[in-house]
Amino acid sequence: MSDKELERLLSKFRGSLVFNCSLKNRNWFNIGGKAKVFYKAENLKELIDLLKLINNKKKIFVLGAGSNVLVADNLFDGIVIKLGSNFNKISILGNDTIIAGGSVLDKKLSTFAMENNLSGFEFLSGIPGTVGGGIRMNAGCFGREFKDILLSVQAIDKLGNIKTISSNEIKFNYRTNSLSKDLIFLSGSFKGKKGKAKEISEKIKYIKLQKELNQPKNIKTGGSTFKNPQSHNTKKAWQLIKESISPDKTFGDAGISNKHYNFFVNKGHATFNDMNNLIKYTQKKVLDKTGIKLKKEIVILK
Repeated sequence: MSDKELERLLSKFRGSLVFNCSLKNRNWFNIGGKAKVFYKAENLKELIDLLKLINNKKKIFVLGAGSNVLVADNLFDGIVIKLGSNFNKISILGNDTIIAGGSVLDKKLSTFAMENNLSGFEFLSGIPGTVGGGIRMNAGCFGREFKDILLSVQAIDKLGNIKTISSNEIKFNYRTNSLSKDLIFLSGSFKGKKGKAKEISEKIKYIKLQKELNQPKNIKTGGSTFKNPQSHNTKKAWQLIKESISPDKTFGDAGISNKHYNFFVNKGHATFNDMNNLIKYTQKKVLDKTGIKLKKEIVILK
């Protein structure tokens, strides 16, 4: 599909669509080039219409909060989709079930659960992403993961077909699951347990305090760079990195946080190559030193 054909095809979406859109300020690293098309889907009908028009003939990437994405400096020859306001709604069903849109921030879902005296969502206060992204990677912290609260997910494939999938049909593993990569997550249904707002609030405060003590903040970072090795349960990724390389190692303005060795940071004007080279260098050094191959937790868009 040529650029002219693409522009003609997408002309009806002009109000919520930008060609050659910069992605640099749409991710936490503040790194990256442009997307050929950036589309903010305000409602489901428009999203279905666009997907059916494209008919899976262009690459599609769904961007959530941008908290764990490293974007290449070149032009992404495809469509970056961001879910808009109609996918940012939360409601409660019955006494213990919450339905949250794919673009709802995890922190917002955690707060909503607390306000409705539902426990089990506290860990979400420590995850800087969206519901859609959390489902995609089975995000988690402090011993809890999305799989522990997910009842079902409503999704749409890249041809515009809507599907509802029960969590019983999904195989979950650490930071991954069996769901198709072609799915865009519209919403999720989550089950909690009735609790006391004060106790729930205390758990959230504890999680936030631990984050403040152990993780960098107010800095350009993508969060955890690598997954914790699951076949080697003695050490976490940050420990392996600390043992294998100097924390002062940099590539350009890409460096390692001295507060958490698994958090890589853009210290100024780091490029994609700077950060990617630091990631590859770290993987090699850890492998050489420990025999363990670290797997990326961040997603690379290129």
